[in-house]
Amino acid sequence: MQNIKDKVAYITGGTKGIGFGIAKSLIEAGVKVAISGRNMEDLEKAKHELGNQNVIAIQADVTDFEDEKKAVDAVVEKFGKLDIIIANAGMGTFAPVDEMSLDDWNAMINTNLTGAFHTLKAGVEQLKENKGYFISIASLAGTNFFAQGAGYNATKFGLVGFTQAAMLDLRNYDVKCTTIMPGSVTSNFNGHTPNEEDHWKIQPADIGQMVVDLLKMNQNVLPSKIEVRPTKTK
Repeated sequence: MQNIKDKVAYITGGTKGIGFGIAKSLIEAGVKVAISGRNMEDLEKAKHELGNQNVIAIQADVTDFEDEKKAVDAVVEKFGKLDIIIANAGMGTFAPVDEMSLDDWNAMINTNLTGAFHTLKAGVEQLKENKGYFISIASLAGTNFFAQGAGYNATKFGLVGFTQAAMLDLRNYDVKCTTIMPGSVTSNFNGHTPNEEDHWKIQPADIGQMVVDLLKMNQNVLPSKIEVRPTKTK
């Protein structure tokens, strides 16, 4: 089992939902954490709630490669290295393909898919240097298509393929790559406010624990793709 205490992680979309849950679990495991997001107020709130001196909040937009480069530089400046990247930032709008706007399509592609590439590209040399780990948060929508999901499906199918190909590209540097594909999760996704009716769903802390378990696995073991569902439906 790997010792992850004092490892350094960068989590995009880390202010709420899955990203925040991962950040909390990693901090509890002794990992130093940087979270990023576009809204500074949300970042400051999340940083306060995480309540740990080993966390920093960085305002960055994953659709902008220069932002991601600056974010990675800020992590390395603060903590001296970067071991773990969690590409979590994502969004979704849903409409029949004949009604979907160009703006909605481009926003999903640029955030969910190109954003993950930007994040990995910005930090990949650090991962190679430190024998690190790249984890993307995809979705069961990356293997199960559905009506009104053409744009979202395209990004998540693409993210799964991107991560699996990156795994093959980087494994000989001792860099691990895993994509996690959750089903229904209690989160703020698409403007949802978590409430008591979400009790049956996967919780952000569950994904956080999964990330911790992945990072602790022996170096010669790699679950490259993980599908995870609620035990029961609503």
